[in-house]
Amino acid sequence: MRFLGGHVVPPEHHGAVVEKWQERWERNGMGPFVIERRRDGRFLGRTGILVWDSRTWTHTTVAEAGSFAQPELGWALVRAEWGNGYATEAARAVRDWARRDRNIGRLISLIAPDNLASQRVAERLGAVRADRVTLLDSGDAIVWEHAND
Repeated sequence: MRFLGGHVVPPEHHGAVVEKWQERWERNGMGPFVIERRRDGRFLGRTGILVWDSRTWTHTTVAEAGSFAQPELGWALVRAEWGNGYATEAARAVRDWARRDRNIGRLISLIAPDNLASQRVAERLGAVRADRVTLLDSGDAIVWEHAND
């Protein structure tokens, strides 16, 4: 969580997080997906598409940002499941869905400069380093651009 705000959401706030996720789906037609392990249904994390306003690097909606709306492919897994390939597999599935079903052209991932594990996931997905930006809520990030296959 160091790269996603620095704290774990306590159980009493899980409902509010899910409501925010549902609102993103309603407003943008895309949002977070839960990652579950197929064999036992265990919660592993999340992946999905968030929308940023590229003028301010704040979360927004497609309607509010208009031509400045920038979809981002992101992922986060519980620490015990790092290194098993789940992030890459899930993010690849969401990337392909976003291209095919949502017609997303430019797709990026915003990754903290020190988050080497996520940078390796981006590389496995075929993304390349581009700009460096400052996110209003969490500081510096490297923009990784996903190839438009």
